[in-house]
Amino acid sequence: MKKLVSIAALLLIIASFSLFIYRPAKETIIFFPIHPHVTFSEAKTTLQLQPQKRDGKYSLLWSAASSLDRDAYLRQDISLLFADGRLIDRLAKWKTNSQTLTQEKIVAARDSRFFQAISFHHGELHEGEMITSSQTMTSDYLYVIDSPYSPLVSFHRAATQDEKEWQNVLNKTTAEFLQHTSESLLSHFSIQKQQYYSLYLPDLIVYNEQPLPDLSMEKTQEIIGKLWEGLYKSYFLGIKKEDGSILSPIGSTTPLILISKDYSHLLVLTETKDGEKIRLTQQISR
Repeated sequence: MKKLVSIAALLLIIASFSLFIYRPAKETIIFFPIHPHVTFSEAKTTLQLQPQKRDGKYSLLWSAASSLDRDAYLRQDISLLFADGRLIDRLAKWKTNSQTLTQEKIVAARDSRFFQAISFHHGELHEGEMITSSQTMTSDYLYVIDSPYSPLVSFHRAATQDEKEWQNVLNKTTAEFLQHTSESLLSHFSIQKQQYYSLYLPDLIVYNEQPLPDLSMEKTQEIIGKLWEGLYKSYFLGIKKEDGSILSPIGSTTPLILISKDYSHLLVLTETKDGEKIRLTQQISR
């Protein structure tokens, strides 16, 4: 009997130790040091107009897919879709012990609009007690012209004079809306914009291949990975207010990313659908 008790106690200790070492996989994004030899063999985000309208609305096929060059303990992709400067939908998928993720969604819309999608592809890798990660971003954009005076069309790059005029109109409308919103947010929170590098979330894609000013690529990827970790927890899943309550991000303005020029912290500014101004703060480790 004593021997059985001793074996049971030993098994309990081993089980407890295993739970301590191996974090159960769950739907989350956590930044770990980038694995230097693990890469995404394929990653893409696409927006495609569907040919038929129904009840006065057209449809977009929105997809995000990625494949790591090996199995990962946890794979996760998230994607955000904006139209004319506001979030209209989101995608997320995760899988354990896998290389590849694919997801797609049909999104209904009406009127001429400028769509932007950005995705974050993430893999968490376990090698013994060492945990690392791999990450990349992809994006796509699409102009859709829905006018009673012409056929329904879409394009990535304007080819005709009519498309160029529509592109200019939609770009200007979106830019003016975001500029007005950003000025209001900066004023509300008394933020001195000249102390920050600023960009809107879809523009973050440029730092897939180049570093932030005066930083290494390694440090840039760390900042981006931790930014997406924070965005997932405090924006994608629901906007966390200071009082702890949660608001839906749908309808909120495209997040303005402010990275302090001394790289001590970054801010994410957005305005909810109901007009509430939100500031998320993240410290940057030196």
